[in-house]
Amino acid sequence: MIKSKLPDVGISVFTTISKLANDTGSLNLAQGFPNFSVDKNLVNLIKEVSQKDVHQYCPMQGNEMLRFEIKKLIKQTYNRSLETENVLITAGATQGIFTCIQALVKEKEEVVILDPSYDCYETPVLLSGAKSIRIPLDKNYNPDWDLISDSINEKTRMLIINNPHNPSGKIWKEDDFANLVTLLKKHPNLLVLSDEVYEFITYEKNHLSIHSYPFLHERCISVSSFGKTLHITGWKIGYLIAPKHLMNEIVKVHQYLVFCVNSLSQHVLLEFLPSFNAKKIKALYQQKKDLFLSNLKNSRFQILPCEGSYFQSVSYKEISHEKDTEFVRDLIIKHKVAAIPFSVFNKDEKDNKTIRFCFAKDDQTLIKASKILCEI
Repeated sequence: MIKSKLPDVGISVFTTISKLANDTGSLNLAQGFPNFSVDKNLVNLIKEVSQKDVHQYCPMQGNEMLRFEIKKLIKQTYNRSLETENVLITAGATQGIFTCIQALVKEKEEVVILDPSYDCYETPVLLSGAKSIRIPLDKNYNPDWDLISDSINEKTRMLIINNPHNPSGKIWKEDDFANLVTLLKKHPNLLVLSDEVYEFITYEKNHLSIHSYPFLHERCISVSSFGKTLHITGWKIGYLIAPKHLMNEIVKVHQYLVFCVNSLSQHVLLEFLPSFNAKKIKALYQQKKDLFLSNLKNSRFQILPCEGSYFQSVSYKEISHEKDTEFVRDLIIKHKVAAIPFSVFNKDEKDNKTIRFCFAKDDQTLIKASKILCEI
């Protein structure tokens, strides 16, 4: 009999709900992947680059020139100067998060996670023999700095933050970073892992990043995703930014986890990044958000704020008193539209009658789905 290292971990809710959506022929506004075409320039570059000698291993930390282009992107976007040694190419953001936690968190240490939280944060903590401390965000999905401060002690090794936030779409404010700086000054051994995979998908408010706060640079690791930014989620490629003393430890795990990332995708992105336009990404998703919300405004769902990401959260309190997991299941089976319940992002499965839709879909899907939702 095998004793599980993860006895309380099952199949991801995203996998389960997407399977149910596929089995029922539902419109999948649940899992966060686009269903529209990628940039034609990327497709053309695949054809062009694949004819070159790019099919063997890249360097373990990533193609040097690609890391140089990321260094330039960080400088242009956040005015932060880096060296290429501060950049690690990863097999998606999830691998980056896993690698970082495995490298930097030791047995019996603690990691603070802010709920609702993405499900890939806790598992590597548990596999490190450490303890996750799940702290709720406030009712508006902003950090509760009193609770966070009270949860940190001499055992706390890391605080994981997610900005823009999945699932709520909230963005951190200047005051939040001021509080984070104060916290790190108080706890000199505390590290921060900042999940910023939706950094280029924001709306009325601009994204604020740890990159913009020099005091944080030596204590923070950021996670970014080409998959999310360029709607190429199936490529599974992203990158970490970390100070050298932390990166030295992270690459020790990375080299034995994946060694290096797909070479063709690295060379394609190397050719593509000089023409990358963040404004086009923002405009693309602004149009999709506006379309979805304009068609949803006559529904009985209460639309909640979305400042970033390609997720729209809504309350269904005026429609049903069902638990959110049951409401989502009924939504799929009876109405053929899939969503994600908020309770699965909470350690205590707190249920606020709130669900999440992904609007990174083609216009036809968004119009058809919203029409159905308005009839409920």
